[in-house]
Amino acid sequence: MNTVWFSLRRRLLTLLLGGVSVAWLITMALSYLDAHHEVDELFDAQLSQAAQTLLALPRVQNGDLVEDLGDPAHKYQRQLRFQIWRADGRMLMRSGNAPDTPLVDEDGFSESNDEDGHWRHYSQWNAARTLQVQVSENHYFRDDLIGQIAGRLLFPALFGLPLIGAWVWVATRKGLSSLDELAEQIARRGPQQLRPLIPAAAPSEIRPMVEALNGLFSRVEYTLEAEQRFTADAAHELRTPLAVLQAHLQVAQRARNDEEREQSLQQLQKGLQRASRLVDQMLQLARLDPQAALPDPQPVDLSAVCAEVCADIGPEILRKNLEFELRAEPGITIHGQPDWIRVLVRNLVDNATRYTPEGGTVTVEIRQTPKLVTLHVCDSGPGIPAAERSAVLRPFHRLDSGHAGGSGLGLAIVARIASLHQARLTLDDVPGRSGLAVTVAWPMP
Repeated sequence: MNTVWFSLRRRLLTLLLGGVSVAWLITMALSYLDAHHEVDELFDAQLSQAAQTLLALPRVQNGDLVEDLGDPAHKYQRQLRFQIWRADGRMLMRSGNAPDTPLVDEDGFSESNDEDGHWRHYSQWNAARTLQVQVSENHYFRDDLIGQIAGRLLFPALFGLPLIGAWVWVATRKGLSSLDELAEQIARRGPQQLRPLIPAAAPSEIRPMVEALNGLFSRVEYTLEAEQRFTADAAHELRTPLAVLQAHLQVAQRARNDEEREQSLQQLQKGLQRASRLVDQMLQLARLDPQAALPDPQPVDLSAVCAEVCADIGPEILRKNLEFELRAEPGITIHGQPDWIRVLVRNLVDNATRYTPEGGTVTVEIRQTPKLVTLHVCDSGPGIPAAERSAVLRPFHRLDSGHAGGSGLGLAIVARIASLHQARLTLDDVPGRSGLAVTVAWPMP
């Protein structure tokens, strides 16, 4: 999978400068078009005013012929030419740069091109339609003026855009400095430095990222601590059974007769079974710890699972002559992971059987209400003091390290599985007698 990296600063600069440049160009184009229109309107008005002024000349109104006025004295005056005609086609007056023929054949505004350039014309009759004035102006003067306006519009852009670009670069660099600081904090950290990030100035836009990173650091720190505790506890718990196994093996090797050797081998076999069970429980707990959600949840027949587990532990129940009772209506179903539900039930029933003395009582009961499915496992063993009940849910915590050969993992595994199923686990006294009552309650969908 290819990862495409890009610079946020470069991207912001490109977007901001590109947007400003495009907006400036559009503004300049609109301003140029508006200026062009206004210049045309202004000079058209001047053409119209010049024609009306010529019609009002006294000499023209008297109908006298006026000779050629000659060349204009001002440089811009050459851009304007005019003619005055009578209705009978006789010319009364013209400017020095105007031809002898009519400038235009139509009334009002019009345009034409000749060897002298591009001209804008205006033709108007007097009220009696006895005199006609034709005025023309060269477009060069208009174009020159509009060009000067465009130049003045372009001048600020040529010098203003670099200044805006420099300011945007400085502003983005300053605005993104907190990201650089955050990156430096992370880069300076070692693998074990998982304390929260505390930037000097964190804008609200990156605060969710900082909070997400801090949450990740917290989870990683918790996972590492749990793994370290688990490794240390596992090493400590395995040291004792391995030492016992080694002692039984040495006794078997030094046995004086077959009876002693057989007895030592039997103790060695029991030790191997306990060590195997301990390793199996440790592996179960190790698989459960990293899980954040249930894998492949599905309907589980809790009544059937309890019946199978109780049948598997039947030989131990018979050996200890326990009064055992399973109360469960068939078909009571919960939603969860089947293998883990089996592990939960087996650990609860196995603990109850293991810690109940010979001739004692163990009861397994399943109840269903519209909102809950509850599993109750009660025994007549020594129970757990109320002050210790939260501690026994931690791995490798045992009230009596030598009693019943427990490893201190059974209830920890049950608590983890119940948590993954959003089930509530409670430890209570058995009413009316000694013992422990464990309840696991699953909410109905």
